[in-house]
Amino acid sequence: MSLGDIPILSMMKQRLHWLTERQQVLAENVANANTPGYVAKDLKELDFGAMVDASGPKLAPVATNSMHIGTPVAGSADGMSLGHARGGEEIKKPDFETTPNGNSVVLEDEMVKVAQTQMDYDTATSLYSKSLGLIKLAISGNS
Repeated sequence: MSLGDIPILSMMKQRLHWLTERQQVLAENVANANTPGYVAKDLKELDFGAMVDASGPKLAPVATNSMHIGTPVAGSADGMSLGHARGGEEIKKPDFETTPNGNSVVLEDEMVKVAQTQMDYDTATSLYSKSLGLIKLAISGNS
């Protein structure tokens, strides 16, 4: 089994790719802030539930004793998939602050999104690194 086969690591890797692509879309928005008729874009959020559903076989609780309380199995996610035209589905977001020339980019909003995406990327890379460290520790057996 390779490290890429571990579901949580592949989900983090997918999140990192999505964050990278979102930064590219946001950078395009900023670059076109003065382009007449340009409509700001963003990527559709990743659906974590769908990623978990796609990660492998489902585990269901099993009553091994007649005294156990039954639990309903949760339904699947709403079937949202991650379009891979760019890794994530681009959505156009016309804003109420559209300029007279038709441009809907609000630089302040874009900068907030860029900063949030950078913080999310830093968090995901930190989690990924720590997960790899734990796996290395488990394999080496050092305590």
